[in-house]
Amino acid sequence: MEIIKTKLIQIGNSKGIRIPKHILERLNLKNKIELIIDDETKQIHIKSINTPRKEWEEAFKKMHKIEDDELLIDDGFDLEAWDW
Repeated sequence: MEIIKTKLIQIGNSKGIRIPKHILERLNLKNKIELIIDDETKQIHIKSINTPRKEWEEAFKKMHKIEDDELLIDDGFDLEAWDW
């Protein structure tokens, strides 16, 4: 764990903090973050918001290409019973 002291800066009617570039890179903080507010301890935790499904479409295309995209579990959905 690393502790860094900084000052709050005025941003309009709000206040903010500057996060050094090396920390942004180290923690993979991009454009969106999640703030976790702990009222009991009076702490704010900053968490990176990653998009876990970002590369799924490409992965599905590759799976289809090598015919590795069959259902593993029968969901019971009957495509023939529907009028499209």
